[in-house]
Amino acid sequence: QVQLVESGGGLVQPGGSLRLSCAASGIIVSIYTMGWYRQAPGKQRELVATIATSSASANYADSVKGRFTISRDNAKNTVYLQMNSLKPEDTAIYYCNAHWQAGFVSSDYWGQGTQVTVSS
Repeated sequence: QVQLVESGGGLVQPGGSLRLSCAASGIIVSIYTMGWYRQAPGKQRELVATIATSSASANYADSVKGRFTISRDNAKNTVYLQMNSLKPEDTAIYYCNAHWQAGFVSSDYWGQGTQVTVSS
């Protein structure tokens, strides 16, 4: 059974930092493209960041570039999202995603989400 368990969310003041973790079980993270997505109230889920299997490349939404950093520790089967200089508009539920694709065959797994609230 595949599980992605996010942690590290919470309430933080504007300008503050949080580090989210996503611990995976039932899959080998090293063969998956891992990503973080978020969904704010009344909005669609959006991509925050993804990181390739080799960690050689990462992709970020324009709104978080320069503030967020995605990383992975394949030995721990864990992915992280370091969030700095947080803004109220970063408030959302953050979801971890594991994506694998070979040709036309693909699989996606999602965590249950962790709430991040940026407010003074």
